[in-house]
Amino acid sequence: MNTVPLILYVVAGVAYAVQFTRRSLSASRVASTLLILAAFAHTFIIGMETMRAGHVPFASTTSAISTFVWLLALSYLYIELTTAERSMGVFILPLLVALQAIPAARPMLEARSPLLESPWFGVHVSSLLFAYASFALACMLGVTYVLQFKEIKAKHLGFFYARLPSLNVLDEMNLRAVKIGWLFLTVGLITGAIWGSQIQPSGDPRMQSMSLGDPKIFVAVVCWALYSFEIYAQRAIGWRGRRAAWLSAVGFGIVLLNFVPVSYFFTTSHNF
Repeated sequence: MNTVPLILYVVAGVAYAVQFTRRSLSASRVASTLLILAAFAHTFIIGMETMRAGHVPFASTTSAISTFVWLLALSYLYIELTTAERSMGVFILPLLVALQAIPAARPMLEARSPLLESPWFGVHVSSLLFAYASFALACMLGVTYVLQFKEIKAKHLGFFYARLPSLNVLDEMNLRAVKIGWLFLTVGLITGAIWGSQIQPSGDPRMQSMSLGDPKIFVAVVCWALYSFEIYAQRAIGWRGRRAAWLSAVGFGIVLLNFVPVSYFFTTSHNF
């Protein structure tokens, strides 16, 4: 079922590329409409999987990636509809397509472990996924900031300058996305610690691996430390603009590291 939203995301991505190149109002409307249809189809699939499994599908790595893509699509649509700014779609859609290709290529039935019945687990994972969606937006905003800055610095106001928001707008949007993501990441780490402390000892190796030495937990803590530094640096020592943009890009690189290589290839990690 995950193939349907993947196809729609691909078509929407092509439409956003056309819109970004031609700056046509009709192309903008088509691109937004296609992304809304993709998000609607993805919402329907998430709803069906929720009804089948009895909970929002995020207990396995593959289903968590699908849910993350869904949240990122909705978050971007919210920004687009509230700001009428569609230029970032050409940067967001390739990420949606690349990640959604994983659950489309290797669908996985969600098995609900008794260890995951705690409401703390639901808050923990949903907070982390929302945080990661915010960091993805911050990364894309950072990338667009750097592209815009390079054209201005070179005094060649051409392709990107005519299509992207101003540097001040991009910088402010990046800071806002980072703050929101940091807040939800903090909530996710705290609720994860509470959930882990309430679990009774068991023979499940996934639970036995839950410590700071767990690659997934370690990378999440590193991610929290980096974004905490970015917020501090922006306020205390004036690290805005390009430095904030690069920190956002590096931070999301760490997020992707936690999502794909750690989740799929580190068997000592607590993957559910």
